[in-house]
Amino acid sequence: MAWVSRSVTVAGLVLLAHACYSAQEHATLSATLTKNTGPLQTSTSKLPIDIYIETIVATLVVSFGLVLGAPGLRPIQWNVWAGKIEREGEAGFLDGGGHVEKDFRGNPFAALESRRGFVDIRKQRREFTEWVKGREE
Repeated sequence: MAWVSRSVTVAGLVLLAHACYSAQEHATLSATLTKNTGPLQTSTSKLPIDIYIETIVATLVVSFGLVLGAPGLRPIQWNVWAGKIEREGEAGFLDGGGHVEKDFRGNPFAALESRRGFVDIRKQRREFTEWVKGREE
């Protein structure tokens, strides 16, 4: 599917380049005709409608090709996205070519799940007190 979006984008870019070239040629031709007719007679020729239409169509084709090749949107809510990672793993983040997306980082909660627990000061104080009492006896 990637080649389809790329070829549509390239076709749109070729159309856009042709429209730009046509507009430039029209401007050059208008300037040449104005120079030859003399300074008193000014030629006010506007850009032909077909160049306008070609430019608009080319822009739409390029936009369509870029949207066609864009990856799927991710959920905005962090917990929904993290839940998808936990349920599907790497299989949920494969691109069109069967490769894992480059920004896939794995489980976002892995650091929270693997960290040490909170320090229980009261438990440590009790253990220290028992240790000190044990040394005094």
